[in-house]
Amino acid sequence: MPEHPHVYERLRSAILDLDRVPGSRITERGLEAELGASRTPLRAALMRLEAEGLVRREGRGWEVSPIDLGEIARLSELRDALETAAVRLSAVRASDDDLRALHDDLGAYDPDRRDEDAVGAGASFHVRLAALSGNHFFADSVSSAMTRLARTRWLEVRTADARRTAWEEHRTIVDQLAARDADAAADSIHRHILGTHERLLAALDADTRLLRARGLAIVGPPKGE
Repeated sequence: MPEHPHVYERLRSAILDLDRVPGSRITERGLEAELGASRTPLRAALMRLEAEGLVRREGRGWEVSPIDLGEIARLSELRDALETAAVRLSAVRASDDDLRALHDDLGAYDPDRRDEDAVGAGASFHVRLAALSGNHFFADSVSSAMTRLARTRWLEVRTADARRTAWEEHRTIVDQLAARDADAAADSIHRHILGTHERLLAALDADTRLLRARGLAIVGPPKGE
């Protein structure tokens, strides 16, 4: 396996799984020793992660980007605009076979799966749904937003009830698309994204003290937002 992708994937996985907590410092020298990688692929990996918003420069070093409540709110607004537009196109452009495949995959999903699996399954659903629009820019943008939200979304799907709520809302959207009801599908995904955001904020609010005790850096939205 080429060294660069290997280093990038290991770092990215550690950040998304919160093994490297938000706000923690990263040094290239430390990563060299830890990962057994040379400086050039490490820097290339860090630059990719910086572009994804998962790390940022801190002086001469790096740090894992803090969880930013203001960014979460803005990403929710972005997703709402993107996904409601995409789902309207999907109602017209998606093939019956693609919708049936998405429906079958949802039918095979078990809400009692682990939180990490639920986060991955939820992100995959939204990217696939956007891709049904026939415009890959929608899917690419949704994928980027879900990556930036991945570290916090596990809080929103910790319980089986929360996972089942998301699953039922996903099924409703797919059923509405199969009926070619663009207005209903757009309204459902709008309410789904808003509801997900509200549940996430409630989870963060309830657990902020605990999360900060674990060393996670959480910053609030700018004043006036």
